[in-house]
Formats: sequence, C-alpha cells, structure tokens
Amino acid sequence: MVKALLIDDEKLAVAHMEKLLRDLPGVESVDSYTDPAAAVEAARRLKPDVIFLDIVMPELNGMQAAEMMQQASPDSDIVFVSGYDRYAIEAFELNALDYVLKPVQKTRLAKTLSRLNIRRADEPQPVQSAADTAIGCFKTLRPYAGPEAPADAGSFRWRTTRAQELFAYLLHHRERFVSKDNLIHRFWPDLPFKKASTYLYTTIYQIRQCLKQAKIEAEIANASGGEGYTLHLREVGLDIDRFESGIRELGPIGFANCSGHRRLARLYIGDYLVDYDYGWAEGERQRLRAVQLNHGLALGLFLLESGRAAEAAAEYKKLTDLHPYVEQAHLGLLQSYALLSDPGAVDEQYRQAERLFEQELDLELPLLLSEWYTKWNAGELAAGVLPAALRTDFR
Repeated sequence: MVKALLIDDEKLAVAHMEKLLRDLPGVESVDSYTDPAAAVEAARRLKPDVIFLDIVMPELNGMQAAEMMQQASPDSDIVFVSGYDRYAIEAFELNALDYVLKPVQKTRLAKTLSRLNIRRADEPQPVQSAADTAIGCFKTLRPYAGPEAPADAGSFRWRTTRAQELFAYLLHHRERFVSKDNLIHRFWPDLPFKKASTYLYTTIYQIRQCLKQAKIEAEIANASGGEGYTLHLREVGLDIDRFESGIRELGPIGFANCSGHRRLARLYIGDYLVDYDYGWAEGERQRLRAVQLNHGLALGLFLLESGRAAEAAAEYKKLTDLHPYVEQAHLGLLQSYALLSDPGAVDEQYRQAERLFEQELDLELPLLLSEWYTKWNAGELAAGVLPAALRTDFR
C-alpha cells in the first residue's frame, strides 16, 4: 500500500489530484498541502512512499523544495508535477521517479504508481548493518562493507562528475559547516547567483539520491538556517579514518599487534582521492602519504627484524610503488631479497632503482643504495645485520 504526500500552491489542483489518487487501488493514504514549509514538516513526520511536488511555486521552486523533502524523508520518491514540459529534463536529472503534466489524468497517475511499485520491488535490500558500511577515499571514491577496503568493492552511480566532486568536497569537510556561498564560488563561479543556486540544489539532491541507492546512511543536513550544509557520517566509516585511528590505537608495532598493523596497511590501496584532479585535496593527500610512508617503513623494518623477509619484501615493494623516490624503501626491498637468498631479485631491483633515479630524475643513484649493492656483491654484508639507514624515521 502506498502513502502519498501532495504539495501544490493551487488549492483546486491539489484537491483534484487528491481525489484521483484516492480512487486508485493500492493507495493507503493521501495528505495534501499548499504550504511548502508545512509539507516539509509533514514529510518528516509521515515518511510517505511518494511525494507529488509542484515544480513552480511562488515561495520556492520545485528544486529547492525537492532538496528539503529529501532531507526530511530520504526514502521518499519524488514526482514532479507541472503545467510546462520544459522542466522535464531537469527533473529527470534529479533522478525523480516521474514527471507529470497538468491537467493530471487518472490513467497517468496509475502509470506513476506502477512505476513506483516496480522501482521499490527492484531495490536491493541491505545485507549489512550501518556500522559495517563505509566509504573508501584511498585511491578512488567508493562504497564498501566490512572492516577492510577491497579495491573492487563497487562504485557510486553519480549522475554527473560535478555531483561526485561536490560530495567528495563535503566528505573532505565532514562534520563541519560548508556555506552555500563557498560551494557556489568553488563549483559555479561564472554563473549568476540565482542560477548557480538552482544548480547547487539540484546537485545536492542528486548526491542524496546516490547515497540512498548505495545504502550509505550518511546525512547532508541543511545548517545555519539554510545557509549551508554539514555532512554527518553517523555510523558510516571512512577508510582514511580507520587507517589513522587504527595506527594510533594499536601503538608501536610488536609481535602481539603486527597482524593488526598489516591489516591497516592493506587499507592504503592508493593515495587519497588520487584518481581525481581535485586541487583542494592535495594537502590532505600529502599528509596521508607521510603517515603511510612512516608506517610502512616501520612495519617493513619490524618484519625484517623478526626474520619474516618474504612479508617484509611485500611491504617494501608496496612502498617503492607508492614512493618511488624514497631510497629507504628501495634499500629495504634489496635487503629483503638478500635475506631470501634471491640474487636475481636483488640484481633486478637494483637495476630498476638505477633506471628510476638516472633516467627519470637525471640523478646519480643514492650512495645509500650503491654502497649497499657493492658490499653485497663482494659478500661483505654480515648475515642478519640490517643497514642502519632502515632504522631512521622518515619525516
């Protein structure tokens, strides 16, 4: 059974549609309003299945109203109603369920309800609790479930690249107020304010719909009297937060917590939002790179000291891929291969380091590496004695 909510500033229009809906089978209740503000409060209280919304009203336009409705009742589907078909494309860009032209016909409403039932039947059911859901920001923006972040965990279905970046920006400033003026200046700087505001409302609506489809129960709340937004994650986790907080909570790497540190290391599948050219993310990207580098070097050293050379090689190989110009990472990998008694791997890794520094940077190979390799070739390295440079924190 369907619960419907109607909003139209024309009393006759809303009364006509209410009568048509009540005559259709499968409709449980119909609540109608001519005051958009009262309708928003009703939507928050009633949680209707579908909201029929007039797209042209004197107090606020349908795009603004849709944004407010979605915040009040995120699970409700929106149907735009208008006497003009020129708004249809914009309405469907918002991922609205339907767009109905006035004068509304009973057969047309029946078709809309049929579409609603089909959409609801096709919606995937959540298979995890909210506490298990998370958003990945390492490498690319993606939803995932569980305590770790697999690289192929799926993707958001963004309507536009602008919606994707605006969500990433709100996520970057999570739990903090972001003004509408800031967002308009950043994302639509060349448009008149009124038009840019409409684009902002539309994009926020798209983001909320995308989060809903992905079963991510984060909330984009209107804040400071409607002058901006705050993204509340609620129970939704972030891989970047789990990575940093996990390192702090586990403390220095030891035998008791090494496996936990290795699980945290696997969260870092790439730099923060590195798949996108977001200039505003660069500072955080570099900060997290430094955290990962220090953690990776410490983890690799502990594994070497514990006689776990194969595991150390895996950690150092990841470091050389992520930080190709950090000589300690190359040294750790060379030392790991040496302890594994794999001279072919040592030679190949040394040649790769040579090509990297000499061809890409036009620099001589660091003495740290060349001296180690010379001593290793001459058999002058004491078994089990690690180079002192591996014990130096990288800052």
